[in-house]
Amino acid sequence: MTTHSDLPTRAQLGRLFEHRGDASVTIYLPTTRLSQEGHAMSLTLAQLGAEARRQLEESADPSAVEGIEAGINDLVEDEEFWKFQADSLAVFATPDRVQTFRLPNELTEMVEVSDRFHLKPLLRSTTFPQAAYVLRLSKAAVQLLEIGPDAPPVDVPVPDMPDDAWGSGGNHFFKARDRHYVRQIDHALRGVIGNSDLPLIVAATESIDGLFRAVNTYPHLVETRWAGNAEETTDAELAADARTVLDAHYAAELAEIAELFGLRASQGRAATDVAEIARLATIGAVDTLLVDIDASVPGSVDDETGAVTFDDDDDAVNYGVVDEIARRVYLTGGRILAVRAPEVPGGGTAAAILRYAV
Repeated sequence: MTTHSDLPTRAQLGRLFEHRGDASVTIYLPTTRLSQEGHAMSLTLAQLGAEARRQLEESADPSAVEGIEAGINDLVEDEEFWKFQADSLAVFATPDRVQTFRLPNELTEMVEVSDRFHLKPLLRSTTFPQAAYVLRLSKAAVQLLEIGPDAPPVDVPVPDMPDDAWGSGGNHFFKARDRHYVRQIDHALRGVIGNSDLPLIVAATESIDGLFRAVNTYPHLVETRWAGNAEETTDAELAADARTVLDAHYAAELAEIAELFGLRASQGRAATDVAEIARLATIGAVDTLLVDIDASVPGSVDDETGAVTFDDDDDAVNYGVVDEIARRVYLTGGRILAVRAPEVPGGGTAAAILRYAV
């Protein structure tokens, strides 16, 4: 069975982290939204699939190798699938299943074969998805848009959304009417985006923005306020403005985390050594983990103690040590941020903020 979606939900990410299987293949490849490039992209996947087979033949059962190869070849030959791509494609293959995610981030081409999936690059897309919801909000109208890195914005239908403040009920006192209006909007949004992790940007005047924030229950509302006239801005202009707000939001988030890391380091609640972080992640002490998206540290981590065995070779026997650390942090309720090398405190491949001093 082959399934494909875009950004993984938390539940999907959890299942990927929990997966174990002697023959597990992870492939990442850059893609393009240009449908005419579909054949070239499929050929790249075929080449990466051949490399995965070569690695699998060193350690996996022949029937498992054939199952994975068949699943990847089915995807290579799916012309309809290649018509609709994003900026990168993640492929997770086992002998009986291939799952793909079309991602809005530019990721480095790679093939990993192990007993688990290589998820660190995928985490970049969940850390900074470059996608968001935009709520165009005024007393006269309301609209929900979804934006990506560069594609045109998409109108998102929201059942039970009020048409305007005057038709939303409430009494004739303006403030009470407006509060009722924004509460109705918040309730309608919950039924559509309640399970999403995407940021929500509000495009509204300062007064209506403040009213909505006072009743909002969506946990990923962006604090940065949008400046403009929502009624006179086109969807395309609004999307461009929202991407600027999103970039500022991510930059502010990283700056806050860097400041927090410095504070926690002074309190004995931070670590930058990979071996130490592995041990701390194993005992559930890591609250926030920052990892270099492009770095590879071959080796293994002991299931019980968290002791790291480093290796020079990245092959079907070894798996990424930092990837395994991320898995343990995730499964113990920690937060993971996949960032570029200059954004990792301490200049290493990983940095951890701890729940308590160890």
